[in-house]
Amino acid sequence: MAEIREIKKETEKSLPKVPKVKKASKTSSASDKVPTPKVGTKVPSNGTFAIIETGGKQYRVVVGDTIKIEKILAQTQSDKAILAGEKGDNDLLKEGDSIVFDKVLLIDNGTDSTDIGTPYISGAKVSGTLVEIGRNAKVIVIKYKQKSRYFKKNGHRQPYFKVKIGKIG
Repeated sequence: MAEIREIKKETEKSLPKVPKVKKASKTSSASDKVPTPKVGTKVPSNGTFAIIETGGKQYRVVVGDTIKIEKILAQTQSDKAILAGEKGDNDLLKEGDSIVFDKVLLIDNGTDSTDIGTPYISGAKVSGTLVEIGRNAKVIVIKYKQKSRYFKKNGHRQPYFKVKIGKIG
């Protein structure tokens, strides 16, 4: 019996001590219960956001966001003329111009109402300002067939617009 008692004493000594955890008091403030957002997410002050469609893609935008979208043509009455090639490049958008997105899929005011379009919300618009016109990094396309001396190498830089969202409504 003496051997068994010694083993029990040794195992009790080898176990690490667990620190005691204090129980949360019932008088915690409401700010302690508000979940903190994940790093990198943008939380607007009033919670209003919209989902717009442009360039075949959908973007979640908040007032003050800067988004990188596909290059678009001028939004004037001469759009058809530009597409037909009747006018030159002088009708394209320039930095500082205002852009209006009328294909709004969803608007949420952050508190109680969410408007969902079928497919778009009629009369809803999101406006912004063109901040930068640029081109992405080069994408290299290689076509190769072995043993037949066929090798083609092409590069492409996709143009983009950076737009700062100014108003949702």
